[in-house]
Amino acid sequence: MLKDIVSVQALDSYQIHLRFEDGIEGTINVSELIPFSGIFAPLADPSYFATVQVNPEFGTIVWDNGADLD
Repeated sequence: MLKDIVSVQALDSYQIHLRFEDGIEGTINVSELIPFSGIFAPLADPSYFATVQVNPEFGTIVWDNGADLD
C-alpha cells in the first residue's frame, strides 16, 4: 500500500526532501526521475521548482501548473 506524502521541502539542485505518513523520510533528486519537458518543463526553473507543495487530498506533491508526482 502506498503511503501519503505529508511534507515536502525543495532543496538545491532539483532535490526534494519528503516525509511520508509512516514517518519515513528521505531526499530524492527529481531531475534523475523525470525529464523537464511537457508539463514538467517549468520545473527546470529553480525558482519555480521551489514552489512544490503537498496535495493533502491525494498525498502527492504538486506544482501550480498541475504537474504532480506520487
